[in-house]
Amino acid sequence: MRKIADLFDRYREVISYLFWGVLTTAVNLGTFWLIHHFTSIGWLVNNTIAWFVSVLFAYITNKAYVFHSASTTRLDIIKEIFFFFTGRIGSLGVEYVILYVGITLLSGNEMLVKLIDNVVIVVINYFWSKWAVFKKSKGN
Repeated sequence: MRKIADLFDRYREVISYLFWGVLTTAVNLGTFWLIHHFTSIGWLVNNTIAWFVSVLFAYITNKAYVFHSASTTRLDIIKEIFFFFTGRIGSLGVEYVILYVGITLLSGNEMLVKLIDNVVIVVINYFWSKWAVFKKSKGN
């Protein structure tokens, strides 16, 4: 049992990121599904709305529960949000390529392509958040 606890402590950040990443994915997919089923908005606009809602959710949960950011000044928080959204905009470009190829070129099921897309994006976003947004200072 001690070995499991040691492994959990060692990989706590990754486990926490995956947990909140799954919930962020659920927010993204849920928003996408609701818009897709209850409106006639195309997948491009639909995905942009779902992306924005889930990125807000991800920022809050990553800051508080994954990387435990200690930024408290207004300037530090603005910088953090700027870098967080900048990285997410970059991964959004990757997401649109995956969706375009999967849905438009390969005629794949929109929800299945969206799910596959989210797995790729979660990995990209973890490394961006860890190394560029919520990086620890040298004293930590």
